[in-house]
Amino acid sequence: MSNSNKPKVLFLDKAHPFLEAHLTERGFDCHTDTTSPKVEVETFVGQFQGIVMRSRFAIDKGFLEKATNLVFLAREGVGVEHIDVDFAESKGIKVLISPEGSKDTVAEHALGLLLCLMNNLSRADRQVRNGQWVREANRAVELKGKTVGILGYGNMGSAFALRLTGFGVRVLAYDKFKTGYGDSFAEEVGLETMFQEADVLSVHIPYSIDNHHFINDAFLKSFRKNIYLVNTARGLVLNTADLVTNLKSGKVAGAALDVLEYEETSFDKFRLEQLPPAFDYLCQAVNVVLSPHIAGWSFESKEKHARVLAEKIMKLGY
Repeated sequence: MSNSNKPKVLFLDKAHPFLEAHLTERGFDCHTDTTSPKVEVETFVGQFQGIVMRSRFAIDKGFLEKATNLVFLAREGVGVEHIDVDFAESKGIKVLISPEGSKDTVAEHALGLLLCLMNNLSRADRQVRNGQWVREANRAVELKGKTVGILGYGNMGSAFALRLTGFGVRVLAYDKFKTGYGDSFAEEVGLETMFQEADVLSVHIPYSIDNHHFINDAFLKSFRKNIYLVNTARGLVLNTADLVTNLKSGKVAGAALDVLEYEETSFDKFRLEQLPPAFDYLCQAVNVVLSPHIAGWSFESKEKHARVLAEKIMKLGY
């Protein structure tokens, strides 16, 4: 196949080398541009049949209208809130994602955050580094015997349930988009059962307009018990100010957050120059653990994303 006849793929973000090597071996002409601004990419995107990216900039209607030959858009990862999926699909463009690639590392990170929270590890670490030897105030709460609620039972939620095997917990799962998803690792329940029985809530729902601030003051106050909350999904599904209100009241006994609603859509930095008081509270709270949206970032997941996307691209008929 001559170079002019090869389908051209543009990598807007650096992927694992496997993906480019795999596509090149199968006759694709791969190009990489991880630095040009969006307005410049729009001037030449029309020559490409495929795009591989994470979340460097928004793929909106204006951009897609200039991508006149685009067949597929392969998003390395899960969320597509920065992509106009409906418009893409109306133009016959396949939007591919790879949640399978990071489900294991997200599940491990969520479990790590929960154990860190319930065992006061982050706080105790800081104290020891500052020369403080505090034992009684860092007495742990055991996970064994608790009921863990999983909100969203897709790739991430089900992988987290699997990781809980052996901890001696009861696992409940609620997913508003599914039925019949209960398995040997989690019991399918309605929200009311979750509210009545959960000691821990782990969030694994995607962001959409319908899910914006899905977890708010009323939601948190619906729990009968005081709960521990872990969020490795998306920051915008949780109202931070409402979380702080419930941390102050004790309804939320502690929170471990890998994601925050103040992130840019690229997830590489905060989108606000002046962060609100709720964030200041989280930074000072002794019962809060934070990490910078890295639950899905492992060396293994980077390669898994590439392999998943390679398989999905080839299934398009190439």
